[in-house]
Amino acid sequence: MRTLPAAQAIRQATATAGRLCGRWSQEPRAVDVLAALSAFALMSLDIPGLAEAEDNSLNGPLAALALAAGASSLLLRRRTSWLTYAIALLFLGWLHELTLAQFALYSLGRYRGRTAGTLGVVGYVAFAYVMFNLPGWPVHRGDTLSSFLSLVVPIGVLAAGVGVAANRQDLVRALEAQRAETETLHAVQQERVRISRDVHDFVGRELTLLSVRSQVLARRAAGGPFEDGFEELSETARSAHRMLNEIIVQRGTDGAPTPGLDALPELAAHSARAGSPVDLRIDDEAHRLSPLRQAAVHRVVQECLTNAAKHAPGERVTVHVAVQGTHLQITVRNPLPTKAPSSPPVSAGTGTTGMAERVRAVGGTFTAGPTDTTYEVRATLSTGELT
Repeated sequence: MRTLPAAQAIRQATATAGRLCGRWSQEPRAVDVLAALSAFALMSLDIPGLAEAEDNSLNGPLAALALAAGASSLLLRRRTSWLTYAIALLFLGWLHELTLAQFALYSLGRYRGRTAGTLGVVGYVAFAYVMFNLPGWPVHRGDTLSSFLSLVVPIGVLAAGVGVAANRQDLVRALEAQRAETETLHAVQQERVRISRDVHDFVGRELTLLSVRSQVLARRAAGGPFEDGFEELSETARSAHRMLNEIIVQRGTDGAPTPGLDALPELAAHSARAGSPVDLRIDDEAHRLSPLRQAAVHRVVQECLTNAAKHAPGERVTVHVAVQGTHLQITVRNPLPTKAPSSPPVSAGTGTTGMAERVRAVGGTFTAGPTDTTYEVRATLSTGELT
């Protein structure tokens, strides 16, 4: 087994840690646990002072238990933000603890919006002001009104403000996700329209030829026992063509069918001129595929070359179209870029969806994604009846 260089091992470990952190950061429960632990860690700094204070009967262990119970309320902050807020006010009045209030006000702004955050800040400042005017307010929390306001008000406003800003970001991300989903559905619909157009063009052409040939045979068999059979076959072909026209009501705007395998060398040459050389291999037997399957191959290869030019410019792309028994295998690979592009590529993010829809429309399977060093697209479909 080859030993990896230390630098490469460190990079791989860093990348793995980054992926794990990213995965954890997307788990709401993990974030809530981290928030609760952080709040408890900060509040635990006050445990010695709470144990020595004369305005409560807590010793060290009891103070730690009380603070842990208060911090654990943050586990419910998404569903019951107001409960966490009420517990924070309880801690403010009982233990003069401001830390939990910061987390509670942030949670109000984050999960209940601007109005709730504003009301929370007003209630927090008013409650704290009442406690300030009662005997027993600790000097380190502000012994004059100005020092009190400079401590309490900024804490509440900043925490709630950050929460409201995060809430706005959540709304923006939700809208972007909804837009991406809409664009994906639109891409699927557009691909289905193109597939319908291709079915109409290819199958309709064959039905037309069948009808014409049947009429020719009917004329040749005039007066014979098979004349009526050929006429009936011709009428059946025309009827099938009419039904095809009625079923497929949406057509492509250009009216031209998707090219087949014969157009792939031109795609490869165009990609090479754009700076992304292509190694293209097509099994001879693949040219016997039906027009619909050839259109699916062309669609996949075209989109892969476009994506490679966007995300890995200048890298060599390998395209292999192979017939393996009764299955057709399309494999497209390109190395992952060694450095990020100077400007992000313009992409709607729906090309892969269109490829997958095209392949699945003819009963195939589709996968796409990065490996250790390359990005690979693999599509498998049945060869069907070879011509």
